[in-house]
Amino acid sequence: MSYAEAPLQEHDSRETRTKVLHLEVTAEEAGQRLDNFVRKHLGDVPRSRVYRVIRKGEVRVNGRRAGPETRLKAQDRIRLPPVRVLPAPDPARPGPDLLARIRSAVIHEAPRLLVLDKPAGIAVHGGSGVSSGVIEALRLLRPQDTLELVHRLDRDTSGCLLVARDTATLRVLHALLRTHGFEKRYLALLRGKWDLGEKRIDVPLRTDTRVGGERTVRADASGKPSTSRFRPVQFFGRVATLVEVTLDTGRTHQIRVHAAHAGHPVAGDAKYGDEGFNRELRALGLTRMFLHASSVSFTWPEGGEFSVNTPLPAELAAVLERLAAAPRPKATATESPQRAAHPRAR
Repeated sequence: MSYAEAPLQEHDSRETRTKVLHLEVTAEEAGQRLDNFVRKHLGDVPRSRVYRVIRKGEVRVNGRRAGPETRLKAQDRIRLPPVRVLPAPDPARPGPDLLARIRSAVIHEAPRLLVLDKPAGIAVHGGSGVSSGVIEALRLLRPQDTLELVHRLDRDTSGCLLVARDTATLRVLHALLRTHGFEKRYLALLRGKWDLGEKRIDVPLRTDTRVGGERTVRADASGKPSTSRFRPVQFFGRVATLVEVTLDTGRTHQIRVHAAHAGHPVAGDAKYGDEGFNRELRALGLTRMFLHASSVSFTWPEGGEFSVNTPLPAELAAVLERLAAAPRPKATATESPQRAAHPRAR
């Protein structure tokens, strides 16, 4: 069901009202945030609605008010308030082309986990004008699994995307994410010659601002702690630099905003990038943002290393080849190109 806030002065005749729900947190649900628990049990309710009923104290944990970030424990007693609901429209079914692309994007399959080499241009989930994405297609292809996204990638970012095949695995991996137990590496092409060497950028980010109704992330001292580590991999004179970025945190648009903050925006980035640089790269065949999630690695709590790599997509590798071949002023000794490493899936 989908939920809607009806104006106080009028009600849609199609509306119904749910009953008060009294639930007990199961062992599998332990560790979830309260807001995620509420959304799971009330349906596809808007996040703003979840926060509103929690802030008003209508949701109770063991008889008491609790914040949305509260981590639940097994056997906690949860009271969910009655809500007004409207019949949901029929969900859009992923088309055959999307299903085929997602089926072929699965590069690793284990009992607990799927790994995709997500193509650029496909959202990880439906919403914001997108009827369906990776997770909707996967659920249609694999109805026997309880599939949940472990993390997210921007629509225009390609590369490693992890999907848990059960709730217990999702909880384990989310705990690793919270304690920085994941190592996530990206390859990005940036404007200009990166003269900063191996650089740790520790700049807080505000992720709750909107410009023209569209989410826009900005560097701000009042934002959430955000840390990225940049390492130059290959120089293309003073035109561009291929860098490897390791994330210590995972904020929305973090690499793109940190790169722009350092004065070296990501090639092809229409939101935070440089239009002149983007035009120059379009002339070399760049038709998307040059950002690729190249690897993910972690250690399972019970032991055992997990690591997966994905190579640069062919269209991005071709841009690097054209950049390398393009005429430019003779490089100095400090600008001599380094050989770029294109990781392979394993």
